[in-house]
Amino acid sequence: MGDLLTLTALSIAVAGFLVGIVVGLTGMGGGALMTPALIFLGVGHTASIVTADLTAAAVYKTGGALTHAREGSPNLRLAGWLILGSVPMAFVGPYLVKALTDDPAHLEDTLKLCIGTALLFAASTYALRLYINLKRVRRGGALPDDNPRIRPVPTLLVGMLGGLLVGVTSVGSGSVIMIALLMLYPGLSAVRLVGTDLVQAVPLVLSAALANIAIHGLEWDLVIPLIVGSVPGTLLGARLAPRVPQSFIRRGIVIVLTMSGVALLFKAGLHPFGEGHETLEAMLVAAIGVAMLVLVPFVWGLLRKQHGLPMFGAPTVAEIESFGSRERKRART
Repeated sequence: MGDLLTLTALSIAVAGFLVGIVVGLTGMGGGALMTPALIFLGVGHTASIVTADLTAAAVYKTGGALTHAREGSPNLRLAGWLILGSVPMAFVGPYLVKALTDDPAHLEDTLKLCIGTALLFAASTYALRLYINLKRVRRGGALPDDNPRIRPVPTLLVGMLGGLLVGVTSVGSGSVIMIALLMLYPGLSAVRLVGTDLVQAVPLVLSAALANIAIHGLEWDLVIPLIVGSVPGTLLGARLAPRVPQSFIRRGIVIVLTMSGVALLFKAGLHPFGEGHETLEAMLVAAIGVAMLVLVPFVWGLLRKQHGLPMFGAPTVAEIESFGSRERKRART
């Protein structure tokens, strides 16, 4: 019990609370934020952090999935095909990593390398999602279809890729799978996408958590503060969501994910300036953040011009992000 009343436990709970707020506000995957946050806090080994994050995610995602299920928003057939692909791969993933090495130091570097790569992948999926919505705006949008014809093979492959990513890194459940669903089933409304993703995410993260627990064990002094902080944070974020401009938060998250991904690659042993140049590496990470802050709006403006829109102005990023929801509202009237 004494392990739960320490400064470390408090820092974990605070991190969980803050990340939970962001997850509640935006719906973006918690693993992509929580796992690197705990790694940089230095509260435990990377394998233990991944296991704790997956266990906590199984708790708070279950609540979200039940809420969506009661409201009838998930497409259960689609979720079933995703689960069929994701759950086995989520369970196998940690064993594949274990087969690579028995050396704890090498395992740390391998996991950080995988997580860093997954974070960069997750950041790129948000940019891709926004670009797809931009094209849908110009085309007038896909016809609303909340019960599309299921495409078994690509859906299974999406589930397998997402399951492998989550099993190894705890990243990908709310980012990679979501963008894949958007591309495969463009007629699904926003609420249907979120509901389907949440329903398939519960067995996915549970399978990944069980495999990681079997291999690495479960550190309750990580899990309990994480749950204590993340659950109320998620609930608070969900209540604040209607009052907060999510587009700015989402763009900030993409910058944070990119910087965290690059920093983890450095921590995994990829040293572009050679070993012993941590200051230069930190300056490079900061420069990437500044460059994204300055250059991304300019690049986005050029993409808008290619699609016949002004570089800046209407439709705004927030309007493009919410395009799927507006399509659904129009279909009801």
